[in-house]
Amino acid sequence: MTFLRKMTMLAAACIVAPAIAAGSAAADATRVVFVTHGQAADQYWSVVKHGMDDAAKTLGVNAEYLAPETFDMPAMQKLLDAAIASKPDGLVVSIPDENAIGPLVESAVKSGIPVIVVDSGGSELSRKLGALLYMGQSEYDAGVAAGQKVKALGLSKAVCVNHEVGNVSLDDRCRGFGDGLGAEVPVLQGVMDPTEMKGRIAAHLQQNPDTQFVLTVGSAGADPALAAIEEAGLTGKIKTGTFDLSPTILQAVVDGKMEWGIDAQQYLMGYIPVVAFDLMKRYKLAPIADYPTGPGFVGKAEAGSVIELAKQGVR
Repeated sequence: MTFLRKMTMLAAACIVAPAIAAGSAAADATRVVFVTHGQAADQYWSVVKHGMDDAAKTLGVNAEYLAPETFDMPAMQKLLDAAIASKPDGLVVSIPDENAIGPLVESAVKSGIPVIVVDSGGSELSRKLGALLYMGQSEYDAGVAAGQKVKALGLSKAVCVNHEVGNVSLDDRCRGFGDGLGAEVPVLQGVMDPTEMKGRIAAHLQQNPDTQFVLTVGSAGADPALAAIEEAGLTGKIKTGTFDLSPTILQAVVDGKMEWGIDAQQYLMGYIPVVAFDLMKRYKLAPIADYPTGPGFVGKAEAGSVIELAKQGVR
């Protein structure tokens, strides 16, 4: 073999070897799939996805976020079926409907896929289905805390605006709110469309002029509620509070138009599972306890310092 040929082969090896190593490393990267009922464009769920993306980028993990276009259990089931069939290293799931999603979570666990439940489902159900842990807040207890805060204001006539009636977690927020308030609280069935939502809230307030407090179970209802109250000339007369945060919600708290926003710190729900599954694949380290992320009440004293973080998509 000539010297020139030897040098040519050596150069080729130097080029190919790193490429093979890089391909091997990419193939060996941890792969995590999120399947939730909430769209990534939603203010709440966009923060979850932001946490997932940040963790994946930091750790070199392949992470995917899947969700139906609307709150649609059959569509979510199809996405979850496909995710399970793809055999990821870890699966992150929300469980807004136990009957629809529970059997699929059990199927994933039985097939050897570790599962972390976030946001919806709760600790007891997560353990029953075989998931590693639940990340989120007890929605019922958070609702109770909200009701107790409203009761402490000396108020008793309230309404709970729920934009996804049938979502167990949101239903629990309203149920807990009534129990914490110690009064019967009607549930106003809302929608995702902000214009129609505002109209429904305005109609309720007109039909129930003794309403003293409006609780919305998410940002989808908070902005329309503020608009409906303002247009009716009731700002300052009817108090309001909400689950979840957004720059608009936080500004309303700063301005005294809203009492508080209840923070579930959902960025953690996106970030921590990616870390946990990467550690499981690399070092066989498994989490053994639930991870409560809320509730945290962000009132006027705290809201100003959180607004910029909300604009960055982490709160």
